[in-house]
This record gives sequence, C-alpha cells and structure tokens, in this order.
Amino acid sequence: MATLADRTPENVPGAYYVDASCIDCGQCEVMAPDFFVRNPDTGLGFVHRQPVTEDEIALAEEARLACATSSIGNDGQ
Repeated sequence: MATLADRTPENVPGAYYVDASCIDCGQCEVMAPDFFVRNPDTGLGFVHRQPVTEDEIALAEEARLACATSSIGNDGQ
C-alpha cells in the first residue's frame, strides 16, 4: 500500500500520488498517461496532473488498483 510519507516530490498536489516503492514497470503510464509519467532521472513514476472528472477519476483508480507494487495512493483529498 502506498504511503503518503513516502510520496515522491515530483507529484503534483492532490489526492493521487506515487510513492518511492515504485519499480518503474510503466503500467500506470500505459493505463492513464494523462496523469502518470516517469521521471527519467529517478526511474519513478509520478502524478503530473490530478484527475478531475468522474471518468478521469475512474481511470486513475483503475491504474491505482492495477499497480503491481501498490505504489499509487489516493489520500482522498
């Protein structure tokens, strides 16, 4: 499970985030490229835009649930 305390600094403010347990599998970027990208310097994914609409939130939630390492969090903001 993602830990808010381990949230990487590249994440934009908001409910969704990627933490330092990311293994750079790229799944979130494939599923929801509008929200998740990879930092080439660290090799970690991060949220570059928060989902806003119901459809966007559903897509981000799908990516969160599919994350192999549970590195995507939703703190419910």
